[in-house]
Amino acid sequence: MSDAEPMWQDFTHDPRNPGTAHLRAADRDRDLVRSMLTTAYADGRIDRDEFDERSERVTAARTLGELPPIVADLVAALPVPVTRTDALVAATTQDLRRRAEEKWEADRRSAVLGLIVPSLICWAIWAAIAWDDDGFDANFPWPLIVMAATLANLIKTVATKRESIDGEFKRLQAKQAKALERKRPRPEEDS
Repeated sequence: MSDAEPMWQDFTHDPRNPGTAHLRAADRDRDLVRSMLTTAYADGRIDRDEFDERSERVTAARTLGELPPIVADLVAALPVPVTRTDALVAATTQDLRRRAEEKWEADRRSAVLGLIVPSLICWAIWAAIAWDDDGFDANFPWPLIVMAATLANLIKTVATKRESIDGEFKRLQAKQAKALERKRPRPEEDS
């Protein structure tokens, strides 16, 4: 995220978005742009005349879309996209470990849902089939078989937490090493 990105996030509606550019600018919106101009003036990026001229344009702005051009040469008009490869290359060991733990947590949530949802559906079907004109006729509770299979998956997922996290961590490290190798400049081959 660039230094200017938080500025755009402070707007109620992003003035860079063509879908909201036609909306009327609020005093708060103008104050955010003035704050950026003040910072640029204090940093020496614009002189006093430019500051005054741009401040007048901010005051005169009626719509959100009029604000970004006033600071276009001071902040990024659009966020700089970060590719997944760039994010992986820049990741620290702690980031990789955190991502591995997040994957295990997602696997655990999936295993829990894999137990609950099919079990509820099976029990509902079993209850509907067991109900007849004479009342409830309890037959073999076959949903227990589904529950046993999905519970076994949940137990395996929870029991192998450390191994799963370590395996994912190593996979991410290998992927990061490949991404770093692709980004590394190659020496010119002698012809």
